Amino acid sequence: MNKKKIQSEQTKKRVADAAKALFVQKGYKATSIEDIVHATGSSAGNIYYHFKSKEGLFLYLIEEWDRDWEIKWNEKEPLFKTSKEKLYGMAEHLVLENLNHPLTKAADEFFNFSEKANDAEEKISEMMAGYLKFNQKLLQQGIDNGEFEKNNVENLALILDSLMIGLSQHSRKANRQDALALYQSAIEVFLHGISKSSP
Repeated sequence: MNKKKIQSEQTKKRVADAAKALFVQKGYKATSIEDIVHATGSSAGNIYYHFKSKEGLFLYLIEEWDRDWEIKWNEKEPLFKTSKEKLYGMAEHLVLENLNHPLTKAADEFFNFSEKANDAEEKISEMMAGYLKFNQKLLQQGIDNGEFEKNNVENLALILDSLMIGLSQHSRKANRQDALALYQSAIEVFLHGISKSSP
């Protein structure tokens, strides 16, 4: 990597770090490009050069968060011997890494309330497809090793993702212990259902 490229990456990181602090403090909507310019000393043009838009900058931070989540998950995953254990482990990992993440509030605001440009919508769709692929892989392993019944893995992945997204919304104000118990109960229901077995 040449010197110019290194400097460009350093500038990008400096802008992203400063913007992250602003999004955490003020929220997504209340943080303007002017705020980021003031906090970084970079010009608006420089910020747009690296990120194209405020949305692009925020999505960059979300992708960083996702990468960090995945790195930590990949370190933990070998500790779980079965697919069932992995599902419980994944739920716990979601609580520990997402519930109190500094960007959680701004991310809720971004995903739920802001109108987005087409390229941002495409990027979000790619991210969502990645989450579904993660679930599909986990569930397919369970089917392949005989833990789970053969089923439509795409539908199961979508149901699991919807369950986790719903739980994340409802457990925002819960303490960590209560949230963990809720997520564990959700995985239990997902795995076993709620119908009573016939005698």
